[in-house]
Amino acid sequence: MLRGVADVNVFVSAALVPRGPSGQLLTAALDSRWQLVVSTHLLDEVRTVFGYERIRRRRPVEETNMFVADLGAIAELAPDAPPPWPAVTRDPKDDYLVALAQSAGVDALISGDVHLTELTNLVPPVVRPADFLVMVGSGR
Repeated sequence: MLRGVADVNVFVSAALVPRGPSGQLLTAALDSRWQLVVSTHLLDEVRTVFGYERIRRRRPVEETNMFVADLGAIAELAPDAPPPWPAVTRDPKDDYLVALAQSAGVDALISGDVHLTELTNLVPPVVRPADFLVMVGSGR
């Protein structure tokens, strides 16, 4: 089974547009078609981002709390990679995701963030949600 670490933007997209690629991807994780891998740091960032006013206006706090709880219930919790994280992205706040994906040994880091998608020759590769959805559908 494929395993992946999803960037926070995937979770936000899934919550706001459930029928979009990110929402379909989380549905596939709920259906056990791939294994979502998270860490405490990643879940904390999800909570922080969902607390931003622009998100809270579109999604009630109760729904957000349930969403994060559901993520924790379906995901494999991996230990956070210890800092300092290798500086591989143009946005240092994203480096922990690369370190998490590498230390957890997942098949892909899933993101729509250009700071990550522009990275080439990274192991594991950075894959856009729609492309990972295709991988999940094909079994690889």
